Amino acid sequence: MSEFQRTLYKTLLISIATTSLPQLSLAQTGVNYIDPTIGNVAPLLNTNRPIVHLPNQMVRVFPHRQDHLDMQITDFPMLCQNIITPQMIFAIKPSVGNVADTAWYSRLTYDHDLEVTQPWYYSVKLTDDNILTEYTAGEKTGIYRFTFPAGAKKNLLLSHYYANGKYEIQDGNKIIGNELVVDAIHDQKGTAYLYGVFTGKPQTGKKDGEKDWGKYTVSGVPEKPRKMPGERAFASYAEADAPVQEFRYAISFVSPEQAKKNFEQELTGVTFDQLKNKGKAAWEKVIGQVKIEGGTDAQKRTFYTALYRYYVRMIDMSENGTYFSGFDKKVHEDKRPFYNDDYTWGNYLAQHPLRAILNPKQEADMLQSYVRMFQESGWMAEYPRPFGDRPGMFGFKSSVMFLDAYRKGIRDFDVKTAFAGMLKNAEQATMLPFRNGPKGDLEEFYYTKGYYPALHPGETETDAFASQKPGQKRSAVAITLGDAYDSWALSELGKELGNQDVYKKYAPRAQNYKNVWQEKSGFFMPKDAKGNWIDIDPKFDGGHNGFDYYNENNGWNFMWNVQQDLKGLRELMGGADKMEAKLDQLFREGLDRSKPVFWEKWPNQTGMIGQFAMGNQVTFFIPYLFNYTNAPWKTQKYTRLLLDTWFQDTIFGVPGDEDGGSMSSFVVFSAMGFYPTTPGIPRYSITSPLFTKVTIDLPNGKKFTLSAPNSSRRNKYIQSATMNGKPLTSLSFSHDELMNGGTLVLEMGEKTDKKWEPQN
Repeated sequence: MSEFQRTLYKTLLISIATTSLPQLSLAQTGVNYIDPTIGNVAPLLNTNRPIVHLPNQMVRVFPHRQDHLDMQITDFPMLCQNIITPQMIFAIKPSVGNVADTAWYSRLTYDHDLEVTQPWYYSVKLTDDNILTEYTAGEKTGIYRFTFPAGAKKNLLLSHYYANGKYEIQDGNKIIGNELVVDAIHDQKGTAYLYGVFTGKPQTGKKDGEKDWGKYTVSGVPEKPRKMPGERAFASYAEADAPVQEFRYAISFVSPEQAKKNFEQELTGVTFDQLKNKGKAAWEKVIGQVKIEGGTDAQKRTFYTALYRYYVRMIDMSENGTYFSGFDKKVHEDKRPFYNDDYTWGNYLAQHPLRAILNPKQEADMLQSYVRMFQESGWMAEYPRPFGDRPGMFGFKSSVMFLDAYRKGIRDFDVKTAFAGMLKNAEQATMLPFRNGPKGDLEEFYYTKGYYPALHPGETETDAFASQKPGQKRSAVAITLGDAYDSWALSELGKELGNQDVYKKYAPRAQNYKNVWQEKSGFFMPKDAKGNWIDIDPKFDGGHNGFDYYNENNGWNFMWNVQQDLKGLRELMGGADKMEAKLDQLFREGLDRSKPVFWEKWPNQTGMIGQFAMGNQVTFFIPYLFNYTNAPWKTQKYTRLLLDTWFQDTIFGVPGDEDGGSMSSFVVFSAMGFYPTTPGIPRYSITSPLFTKVTIDLPNGKKFTLSAPNSSRRNKYIQSATMNGKPLTSLSFSHDELMNGGTLVLEMGEKTDKKWEPQN
């Protein structure tokens, strides 16, 4: 055993001992409350993952398995490009004995109780072969460390997740790879590059690629026979070699040469434990920005885990002053960070507003990245990914993000070009969900009539553009409501910039939501092209996921999607008291059918209380609407109930589609005691905090403090409130008050009879 390998072995033993310490004693700092396994089993659809990464960095890794209840691991990726439905790049797995084809397709057994999951470190004992697998991440790099049984012949096996991937071995222990990533569902493809180094002097080689493994699949689920994609490579160590071996690597989207540069920049002279400790320090810095007192350990675990998940998006794709753009398929030079991977439809609600508080400079960099995407593709992106803009949900919520940041004093982005991109989307892009591209006749109809026309149940699609895509649905009501908000954002930014023409044109369009309000039913309902109401059950009709009229949520949840004009919605409903009654009924209304029948139709509408669905982004702001009535105490009641019910510190502790930090950002805000009900209006709506004190260290050197000394499960109702010593008559405060280092003091108690002015 060489001196280097003996040192490596000793540091491993120390690492194993120290890694487990936080789990054996009461955690004292924020990072030690984080548990990446929370929510690792989904109620129906997308699960959360125990992601190892640095905050907002490109390399994100978790073991390749279905979810926490999958009793085998398929392999370990070098990068997880999509963290919702796993889209992984480059694979490695260990084996013992001779190098055999069976080792590539055999899945790995493990024991959950021998697994350690932290934001900066992961380890698992593979029980069949008694192999300890460890991982830690850098920005564009990572290190896998494997501890094999003493005296065993040991192997590290590399493979691909996509066809035609290549590996080239150099100098005996170095490897260069490319992965030809193809996302057929979202019509995206491109190339990722790998540069890696095996420790020691292994025997290396390649095996035939594209081999038929019978029942093996990339997902690890037995299905019809298929081929294992791409070339395979291996590094094999003799029985006398050290039991501890590493694979150190870097990823690039620019070139294999840049992958090597990334490797040299981050990993030269850096040990596994040094990289791990650097990762922990990075997490301690960002997590320590928010300090909480009071509450239970379970609430702290939920809170800090949610804060950790908020940092999974967006990711910095810059590589030494260059970045690959999937929007024009070119490499660009820019010293400013280029961020990618975002879903505006879900993340405009809370994730971007949270960053506007915690790191406004980074938020500006992200918005400038959207500007570059527009310059490179000709369209303002809505679902940007490494290889381009994925066709996603309806609407243009990037417009809301730009307005919200601008009004919060975040100006370090090219607002003129951003505004041009917003305007182009509004005037020339299709509104259809799951489509990108230019407008069609349905948009022209909408511009003229002020609502998106719907089809009657069973009616064949008549629009030429929509019918090009099999199964395309119109989501007519949801689109009308969504565009009203987007048009408001465009008009308001136009006003901010002195563009009266755009303001005057789009301000009326912000009122289009009224065109689909049906007084008779008290719902937003579909109309056909002749202007006739289409008689549907807004609770259940509209096909799978309600895509004909709504989208992923039914009419009960879309009833409230008028964030830009909540006062107008209140008037439409007949005033504050009637709005309160409708909100009450939302939380009381039954399914009217069996659960299997309901959720076969609405698989996204999970985490329900009555008809309110916590498990999808459409609803996040709804509990705060009681603040716009004469009963704000009900906002305090329901936000507490939702957090206590649907966000517990267990593997089942997330009620639905997390969507890469969006739902976790709702948790962070709500647990702290306030929420940005309408992004674009720089105010926060106050609710009952889980903690007796919250302190945010602001980037400008000031501190925002929320103090609620008597807060508890019973004392959850606000009796009085002051901001900087001044009594509040309505439960809201401004962004400026927060960023100037305000102090919000809440007197808490059991009484619900406090009279507050409705928020406007």
